[in-house]
Amino acid sequence: MPSTLERAAALAARPGRTVLGIAGAPGAGKSTLAARLAVANAASVVVPMDGFHLTTAELAAHGWVAERGTPRTFDAAGFVGLLRELRGAATVHAPGFDRSREEPVPGAIAVPVDAPLVIVEGNYLLLDAPPWSQAKELMDEVWFAEVAEDVRLARLVARHVEFGRTPGEAWQRATEGSDGDNARLVAASRVRADLIVDTAQLLT
Repeated sequence: MPSTLERAAALAARPGRTVLGIAGAPGAGKSTLAARLAVANAASVVVPMDGFHLTTAELAAHGWVAERGTPRTFDAAGFVGLLRELRGAATVHAPGFDRSREEPVPGAIAVPVDAPLVIVEGNYLLLDAPPWSQAKELMDEVWFAEVAEDVRLARLVARHVEFGRTPGEAWQRATEGSDGDNARLVAASRVRADLIVDTAQLLT
């Protein structure tokens, strides 16, 4: 069976712009996997789904600030629209995400026409509920990143502490708050993946 590096290289070698999705629960290693694949495939671009977070002002208007990261706190239609643009033959500008402020950054990521591989990473690429359910058909493959639960939680808690939460707050969010709810939802979408990748053994 080809390694993850070999499989990604084969996708990058296809004519035109190939779109690879990396799905998985918070802390599963999606961003690390996407970054390493991009380094291994020159001129590839990583596009995080996080750029489609609603702004804090929009979340506050709906009363959703405490559940930031759940499916309805994203611009799902905008995300699907971006995937449609990536199927075309033009440079695309995707939003980024400033995690220190927890705010999207419009137009932060340029995806050139000649980018051989666009790696889209995010929690909900495999959800089977509209409009998310349209995403899978707009990508060439979608992989599901996973890791042992204790490792995933440790990564997630460390991330929250890095960005200002106390260890207790970080643990609560990771296990009982929105991240815990999201992880359970994302786990149910695993069956739709084209490949399962254990990120404890990244890129073997």
